[in-house]
Amino acid sequence: MTLSYDKSAAVVIMPPVGGGRLRDRKLRRWLAQSKLERVNEPRDLLGSILEVLGMPCPQEGLAAIRMWGQTGDRPTVWISAADPVYLEPRLDHICLHASRETGIPASELRTLFDHLQRTLAQDKGYGFARLGTYGYLRAENPMATAAVPAYVIDQQSPNDYMPAGDQAAEFRNLLSEIEMALHEHPVNVERQLQGLQPVNSLWLWGGGYAPELRTVPHPPLFADDPLLRGYWESVTGVVDTWPGTIAACLEASLAGFVAVTPAFDDDVELLESCLHELRSVLQSGRLSQLTLMFADGIRADVSPADSYRFWRRDSALLSESGE
Repeated sequence: MTLSYDKSAAVVIMPPVGGGRLRDRKLRRWLAQSKLERVNEPRDLLGSILEVLGMPCPQEGLAAIRMWGQTGDRPTVWISAADPVYLEPRLDHICLHASRETGIPASELRTLFDHLQRTLAQDKGYGFARLGTYGYLRAENPMATAAVPAYVIDQQSPNDYMPAGDQAAEFRNLLSEIEMALHEHPVNVERQLQGLQPVNSLWLWGGGYAPELRTVPHPPLFADDPLLRGYWESVTGVVDTWPGTIAACLEASLAGFVAVTPAFDDDVELLESCLHELRSVLQSGRLSQLTLMFADGIRADVSPADSYRFWRRDSALLSESGE
């Protein structure tokens, strides 16, 4: 079966748009005329983009793919992501806080991962490694891991996302050992003295082997996210960093593209400048369809025909109340 995608469409990941952030009335009206909705169930970024493109998402090996995106080399061993998190005890459950929210410096992570390597990896067939602000676990024998990254379940209980059944025993045992090793580590003690969240666990997810290199047509990708970059590398796609403007993406592509702006920066100027560029290029006919996914869970599917919905001047999703 030959997979294909709409070569005149673009998918763009954007900063938050709701809560009254969008000040330009023309842009608010333009978005209000589109198919605008809130996606209530959090999704991982790669899966969301590939769903729009009509491409299947890898079911395993996502951690190895992410490492591929970071290093430029395909890993040849079994890899799991081991990302730093804070597990907050609450009255009746545990709440997970992803490192995207806690903001752990690389120097502190290096100290914590070195400690885990010394205390847990000896003679157990494990290896802990840190690349930038991302963590990894290498294992001689594959094990069950969670399927989604920590940011998908940020501020939620992690229990429903952990592997289940007999294969989950090793996962839970290793997680307990990691939490005991990190408990009262000097880095965490110092963080708590400063009023910061400690790193008291790792979120093990995406375990598996990297896929073999293959060639599958995909639109050009402009992004800094290592998982996206690794996936595009694995299908021999065109990959570049986010160039700063939509115009630069258009200049580097024949038509359609996928772009990921610094979406988790609440940057209203970036939001509005990108929307102005996208509105203009859609009106020019260069693109036939836009899918805009905003960091606050709002999604807009925009086409030239939306302009006929002239009676739509605003949307509750864009208002300050968001209702």
